[in-house]
Amino acid sequence: MSEQAIFDVFVIGGGINGCGIARDAVGRGYSVALAEMDDFASGTSSGSTKLIHGGLRYLEHYEFRLVREALMEREVLWAMAPHVIWPMRFVLPYHKGGPRPAWLIRLGLFLYDHIGGRKLLPATSTLDMTRDPAGAPLKRLFTKAFEYSDGWVDDARLVVLNARDAADRGARIMAHTRVVSARRENGHWTIETEDTRTGVRETVRAHLLVNATGPWVDRVLADTLGKNDVHNVRLVQGSHIVVKKKFDDPRAYFFQNPDGRIMFAIPYQNDFTLIGTTDRDFTGNPADVRISDAEVGYLCKSASEYFSDPVTTDDIVWTYSAVRPLYDDGASKAQEATRDYVLRLEGQNGQAPLLNVFGGKLTTYRRLAESALEKVGEAIGAKGSKWTAASRLPGGDFAATAYDAEVDKLKARYPFLTMSHARRLVRLYGTLTSKLLGHAASEADLGKHFGADLYEVEVDWLIGQEWARRAEDVLWRRTKLGLKLTPAEAAELEDYMRGAVNAAA
Repeated sequence: MSEQAIFDVFVIGGGINGCGIARDAVGRGYSVALAEMDDFASGTSSGSTKLIHGGLRYLEHYEFRLVREALMEREVLWAMAPHVIWPMRFVLPYHKGGPRPAWLIRLGLFLYDHIGGRKLLPATSTLDMTRDPAGAPLKRLFTKAFEYSDGWVDDARLVVLNARDAADRGARIMAHTRVVSARRENGHWTIETEDTRTGVRETVRAHLLVNATGPWVDRVLADTLGKNDVHNVRLVQGSHIVVKKKFDDPRAYFFQNPDGRIMFAIPYQNDFTLIGTTDRDFTGNPADVRISDAEVGYLCKSASEYFSDPVTTDDIVWTYSAVRPLYDDGASKAQEATRDYVLRLEGQNGQAPLLNVFGGKLTTYRRLAESALEKVGEAIGAKGSKWTAASRLPGGDFAATAYDAEVDKLKARYPFLTMSHARRLVRLYGTLTSKLLGHAASEADLGKHFGADLYEVEVDWLIGQEWARRAEDVLWRRTKLGLKLTPAEAAELEDYMRGAVNAAA
């Protein structure tokens, strides 16, 4: 066991909120450490519908401040990370007798267009579904649709890029590190951590502790901090299915189900369609969440109400589920619980301060971090000023609309890459792709081939630069090549990574 110098801020949790807070804090001049018990984005943050959006349906619940803040963030985040975030048009089919009247949808979309400072994203339009290509995959129930703008994000990559940037700015970022205990001593926190792979324990100290553990936030308060009878978040399970491609259009669909819920069908990883999500209360361990047969049936049945070619279980190539930690506002239905965030600062009379993060959504993570830093400043003294709105995440230092130009540049420098490989690499790594590929002059220079277009040079980068330790980290979070590799190829990757990680230890 070793003793370390005292940090200003210690963050528990390596999801989007924890990594966002750590990045903002270190950028202002605080000394920062972060511990994540598993891999970054291994919980809720990689289980989203992968949208940067205002939340059209939240208008129904009068969450105007949340919607406006989220709408304003769309273009801010797109500019920060144009490799992992990009615009997407959404088609909302309308038919008489649906759960929402046309005037209400028009009003919502009018607000959507005008309250969020939209500059680059195109405005809402009305489609004739008998003529527009968007009508082709759907049943002939729909003659009209509304088309509006939102954004798409590679959620797990957004998290790890925040972690990477925080580390580059001087934060100590620890994956696979569990916080065993945290106690107040002499006006600061004494925190005991354990490396979950080696069992090595370490004690560190901090002036302020941030509990940003998402669905585990109450459990950390109870088990790690010794608080009794805590209930701050409502756990809601959201599940998704990925099916063989149902349509060729680059636009996504926003469906309104008869039960009042909404569902998306989104182009995914070029060859697939992502369908989700569900909303149901969850009471188990968030680490054990799995899609249920009932949810699979619901998603297939609901999508089949719209698509002329039904969605069946045979179409499913992958499923994923996550538990959303919604602040418990007493809403009667899971889908009505607020998606807003609540930050609660504890610690008076010389006690070391604790900042708890309840709720939140992917789109507003940067604003949540700014709000958290205001609380940090109140508690231990302000440093620096707001800075992230005009910043770039690693690899994102190119114009928001210049993705295709970046691909062309990469192809010119590495002509042996296929176009699909070049596009995938720029989507994941942006301008850092050339550092990843280095002096490679042929496919042979990329090293061992693991399947699809995954090579040793990329795996080594993910181990060295992005904390990847297992095949699943690479295949399902850093990339989505788990959809392409065979089980035998994945096992070979696991063997390679085990050897490489052990050699580097």
